[in-house]
Amino acid sequence: MAHRRHTLTGACVGAVAAGLLLLGMPHTTVDDLGTTAAATDPAPPSPAAGPPGPGPTGAALPAPAFGHTPMGAFTSSGADGVRRIADLQKWLGGTDLAVGHTYLPGEHWDTIEGEPELLQPWAQWKNARPDRLFVLNVPMQERNEQHIPDSQVRTLLRSGAAGRFDGHFLELARRLVGLGVPDTVIVLGWEMNGTTYTHRCGPDPASWKTYWNRIVTTMRSVPGQRFRFDFTPNRGQDAIGWTSCYPGDSVVDIIGMDSYDQPPGDSFYDQVEEPFGLQAQVDFAAAHGKAISYPEWGLFRNGDNADYMRMMLQWITDHRAVYQTLTDYCPHGVWQCSDNPKSSKVFRSKNFGRVEPVPAPTPAPSVPTPDPTTTPTIPTTPTTPTTTPTGTPGATPGPTLTPVPAPSPGPGASTAVPAPTVMVPVPVGAFRPAPTLGSPAAPAEVCLPLELGDASKHQFGLSKLCFRIEWQSAKKI
Repeated sequence: MAHRRHTLTGACVGAVAAGLLLLGMPHTTVDDLGTTAAATDPAPPSPAAGPPGPGPTGAALPAPAFGHTPMGAFTSSGADGVRRIADLQKWLGGTDLAVGHTYLPGEHWDTIEGEPELLQPWAQWKNARPDRLFVLNVPMQERNEQHIPDSQVRTLLRSGAAGRFDGHFLELARRLVGLGVPDTVIVLGWEMNGTTYTHRCGPDPASWKTYWNRIVTTMRSVPGQRFRFDFTPNRGQDAIGWTSCYPGDSVVDIIGMDSYDQPPGDSFYDQVEEPFGLQAQVDFAAAHGKAISYPEWGLFRNGDNADYMRMMLQWITDHRAVYQTLTDYCPHGVWQCSDNPKSSKVFRSKNFGRVEPVPAPTPAPSVPTPDPTTTPTIPTTPTTPTTTPTGTPGATPGPTLTPVPAPSPGPGASTAVPAPTVMVPVPVGAFRPAPTLGSPAAPAEVCLPLELGDASKHQFGLSKLCFRIEWQSAKKI
């Protein structure tokens, strides 16, 4: 979105909406979206510009488990946003919001470096539970919403590509690691294909890509970091096809998309099929081996559109995004904004009471301690699973292996713990051709030495494992 979220508070959502209108509507206007150019401008290849970084070092984001995408909602920045997570969860009937999302202000470089008073509450929230995800939008330039002309943006991008601003991002990385959130998902230079932000790509795509590479390489140089970098354009063509801004696979971990319900997508189908739209995102990410995300989405110029809400939720689930966060203030939201009752009902019903099952941890193997007064019963029926032999039709099947009780321990050996059942895997075909063991119909006994330490031999009174081998008659298959 176009305007700084960190200034929002929950006290006056209506006043905030009015303020947004006075400041200028978020995103570009319909005339700025370049629909004619979109229809004739195919998605170009995406070369990586600038020096490549060392490659992703963050832990891979797994595909969402249990059929649901980890979700959150942007409600405010700083401590207010953290506090509202619990209230929103109650409204959703206890549904867990495992994604926390906020933005760094872009007025000055000192705020882009990450003010502790803004980051600390989020770090505490994230560290309270290991399965939570912290998503942070990071501007690439100061004065990021001051409508800087293209000529100045071009100069700033070239300065960034030359390394002039590296120190600011180095400081941010150190602060995030120091706060205990080294695995933050960083949405760097979001909506770069538009016209709103000073960190936009259009005035000089080559310098923009080189600058992105420098930022990622700088932040990954900090010991202990495991950052994931999310490349997130606006849906659609906007000022430039977003594939022209793609900085390269080695410096991108996730391909996101900010997708609001507004023209040129009058219907959800339009939003899927338009050039550089939702389907293009999914296809591009698959071609580059990247996960997808939706850091910003919600209602907008098409009004209270319950069909959009229903289909967008389904799209996110069907395409297994690694996370999604709804923008929840007017005119986009459904919880803090009362202007969208139909969409609010859909969002709440689709997400109400969604408690994800937690897989039970795999217990460590243990050896039971039997009652020393009880004599264990050795089964007479073989317990080894039957292995179906493989080979050509008509081949003689392998032998049936029957465990034979080990000899009784000699005098003086410990009898407190019975001899364990030890299964020795025998490869299929290990007995072809059949060894000469007398008559094929006669059973034979084979003993294998066990490599046990002296303490184990003393405990179990066991130094070898014997098998009774019975040969089956050959059958033609």
